[in-house]
Amino acid sequence: MGERDVTGDALGDAVGSAGSVALEHRDGTAVLRVEGALDLALAPKLRRMAERAARLRPSMLVIDLTGVTFLASAGMAELVRAHRGPAASAPLRVVATGRITLRPLELTRLVDELAVYPSLSDALVP
Repeated sequence: MGERDVTGDALGDAVGSAGSVALEHRDGTAVLRVEGALDLALAPKLRRMAERAARLRPSMLVIDLTGVTFLASAGMAELVRAHRGPAASAPLRVVATGRITLRPLELTRLVDELAVYPSLSDALVP
C-alpha cells in the first residue's frame, strides 16, 4: 500500500468526489493533471499538490487543465498562487484550451500573466 498524507490521499494524487489532481514527473518537470470541476472543493487539493511538487524542486511545473470540466474563480486563484505564491520555485506553464478553461482565463486576463499552452506536449518543450 502506498504512502498517504494527513488527509488520507495517496502521496502521488489527490482525489475528491468532484475530481482529482495527479502528480507526474517527466525529466525534471512536475506535471499536475487536473480532472473534473476545479472549484472550491478541488482547489485546496491543487494547492497541496502544487506545494508538494515545489518541494521536489522541479525545473518547471506544468498544470494540465485538459480534463477540467468547470473552472471556477477558486481554481484560477490557485493557478495564480502556483505562479507567484510562496511555493513558486519553478516556472509555471498551464495547459488550457477551449471555452471551459481557456475562456475564463482570457476573460480575467490571466493569459497576460500565466504562460498558457494549447497542449501538454507544447508545454513540455523547453
